[in-house]
Amino acid sequence: MAEYAEPTPDDEVDVDAVTGAVLAASRLLVSVSVRSLGSVADRVTLPQFRLLVVLATHGDAKLVELAERLGVNPSTAMRMLDRLIAAGLADRQSNPDNRRETMLRLTPEGRSVVEDVTAARRREITAIVERLTPGQRSALVGALTAFTEAGGEPAAPGEEAELYAGRG
Repeated sequence: MAEYAEPTPDDEVDVDAVTGAVLAASRLLVSVSVRSLGSVADRVTLPQFRLLVVLATHGDAKLVELAERLGVNPSTAMRMLDRLIAAGLADRQSNPDNRRETMLRLTPEGRSVVEDVTAARRREITAIVERLTPGQRSALVGALTAFTEAGGEPAAPGEEAELYAGRG
């Protein structure tokens, strides 16, 4: 493991050094993500899983809303959804408030896939985090929270409470 020095308030870290560290961490997280999909890789790709997570996090959605949350064209989202619907992981329903609208939702099987893959990912990330010192863990929570907020990514329901659960 690389040597880690606790930063002091007076330390100025070069933007390129931070960018390099984030890129290295993102490679690790992508590897963890891909491995966590191992049990469902024959049914779900990483982009499709991301769509399932968006539905699990935000609830039922219209196609346009879902595409916006994913940052893809509606036609791309629809192709992914068609595959997930064929696999029994997502479903279309008429909007009870407006019958002309179609709402997209997870099926119970789709929710189970999200929960199982997320649990596998959590176990692997936990094993990595356990190798850090308490000071490194604290610094990581602060840094990742700030990074996530700067990137405009909202915490999923319950994540914020989990992040701060260990703080006194």
